[in-house]
Amino acid sequence: MTVPSRPTAVRLGAAVLAVLVAVLIPAGPAWAHNSLRTATPARDATLPSAPTEVTLEFMQRLDPTFTTVVLTDAARRKLPIGEPVVTGATSTVQVTETLPNGTYTVAYRVVSVDGHPVQGSYPFTVADPTSSAAPVVTVGASAPVPSAAMEPDGGPSAGLLVAGAALALLVLATAGLLWRRAARR
Repeated sequence: MTVPSRPTAVRLGAAVLAVLVAVLIPAGPAWAHNSLRTATPARDATLPSAPTEVTLEFMQRLDPTFTTVVLTDAARRKLPIGEPVVTGATSTVQVTETLPNGTYTVAYRVVSVDGHPVQGSYPFTVADPTSSAAPVVTVGASAPVPSAAMEPDGGPSAGLLVAGAALALLVLATAGLLWRRAARR
C-alpha cells in the first residue's frame, strides 16, 4: 500500500473537512425553527375580562394556508373561533362567544415559509369578578390532550447531534492518522 505524501494527506484531510462542513452547514437554518415570540392573551395570564381575540406572533413569517389555532376549555371542548388571519409573522383569531370564568388552552400549528411545521399550546385564565356566568369546571390531568396541544419541538434531535459529533471525530481521527503517516515518511 502506498502512503500518501504529506501535501496529499493535508489535501485529503481538507477535502474531507470541506465535505463535512458542506453537509452540516445547510442543516443549520433548519435548527432555527420558527417559535412563538408573543401571545395575547399571554401564557399563564389571568385576565380580568374575557378576550375577544387571540393573537400569536412568531419569529418568522407564516404560511397562511397552513396556520391552525384552536381554543379549548378546561374540559378540552373546542370553542368557536374565527378563521386565522395571517399577516407576516402574526396570526389572529376572533373569539366568537363570551368566555365565562375558567381556564382555557390556545393550541396552534403553523408552518413557516421555510416549510417547517411548529406546534404548541399554552393556558390562560379568565377571572372576571363582575361575571355572573358560572365558571368552567377544571378537569383533572387524566383528560385527553388534543394532538395539536403538544409542546413545540426544540430543534435538532439528540441522535442527529451525536451522529454529527461522531462524524466530526471520525474526520479528525482520519486526518490525524494521515498526517502522522506522512510525517513518518
